[in-house]
Amino acid sequence: MTSSSSLRADAASAAAAPLLAPRQVALILFALAMGGFAIGTSEFVAMGLISEIARNLDVTEPLVGHAISAYALGVVVGAPVLAILGAKRRRRTLLLGFMAFYAVGNLLSALAPGYATLLLARFVAGLPHGAYFGIAALVAAHVSPPEKRGWAVGRVMLGLSVALLVGNPLATWMGQAFSWRYAFALVSLIALATMAMTARVLPAGLGAPRTDALRELRDFNRAPVWLALGTGAIGFAGMFSVFAYLPPTLVHVTGTGEGFVPLALAAFGAGSIAGSLAGGWLFDRYGFGAAARMLLWSTAVLLAYPLAAQSPWTVLPAITLVGTMGALAPVLQSHLMDVAGDAQTLAAASNHSAFNTANALGPWLGGMAITAGWGWTSTGYVGAATAVAGLLVYLLARRAAEPARRAARCGLSPPA
Repeated sequence: MTSSSSLRADAASAAAAPLLAPRQVALILFALAMGGFAIGTSEFVAMGLISEIARNLDVTEPLVGHAISAYALGVVVGAPVLAILGAKRRRRTLLLGFMAFYAVGNLLSALAPGYATLLLARFVAGLPHGAYFGIAALVAAHVSPPEKRGWAVGRVMLGLSVALLVGNPLATWMGQAFSWRYAFALVSLIALATMAMTARVLPAGLGAPRTDALRELRDFNRAPVWLALGTGAIGFAGMFSVFAYLPPTLVHVTGTGEGFVPLALAAFGAGSIAGSLAGGWLFDRYGFGAAARMLLWSTAVLLAYPLAAQSPWTVLPAITLVGTMGALAPVLQSHLMDVAGDAQTLAAASNHSAFNTANALGPWLGGMAITAGWGWTSTGYVGAATAVAGLLVYLLARRAAEPARRAARCGLSPPA
């Protein structure tokens, strides 16, 4: 049976791009990427300032690590909840609201008088993270030609990658030179600037389709959606397994000083930028098959990492290649648009809950391997195992997605 909402969505998507000049589309994508830059800077800067925060609040560094976990928990909780609550609101309104929310959360982090309030502030700051990226990806695809959807989503994700290369080192330097509180205050200002630019360049009456919470939940609760999310939650864990233990690996295995760590983080950021650009192109070229290619690539890169980590001359290229695994993010984000039916907002936002699940799973598994005495570089082998496991989930996801993809091409409701 024909879904009128799906037909309206297709019609709106087809009509939106020709009405916008290429320059306006570029400005919209830049504004959305700016929000990603703010989020990426805030998400990772606490890792670089963990010692400064611990000294200032008179707590241990592992306790500050709980603040990082509180942020990730906020992402996991906030993405689906805010997506459901915002199902009937215009996407422009949601983008502005989520950035305002993010500005407040980071300002609260900067002003936190003690450890308990910092934990709460980081949880609050994480709530709009996934919902913002989900809506931003939908808007990027909506204002772009259908054949360039993956490319557009990759441009939005590019903001997160640039944050790893530029935003995080800059905020870390600011936090070390002045106070860690300035780093979060800077993020709050970037979020406000994102709001101002989004309000200026994104048309109010873009005509993006809206739906209701019950319809979102109905179409979300299907195997193609859950398996796509599982592909990211498991297959992406390897990158975080390596990244979480990169500094001690460089010091204890590679034999570098701590001053080498920022250079390694910049190399990871450069690889992440390349991955964001490549991921969108790969999806436009290969569709969901791009996920299999990225998981195979990830397996090879992670297997090579333990050997490459033995020398400063080989570890930087290896870390750059690990960063390219980020190409999986725009691939899965774009694929979810094909299989989510009327659950576009919820599925797109939940993609970031899946990646934060990977952010928890990878370091946990890597930590278990290190604790068991397998060495710091065992994170590469652990990561390769999760990439292979993600590939197995992908095969199930691809089989489950075929009926939904055929229905989407014909303008029909996805099978229950």
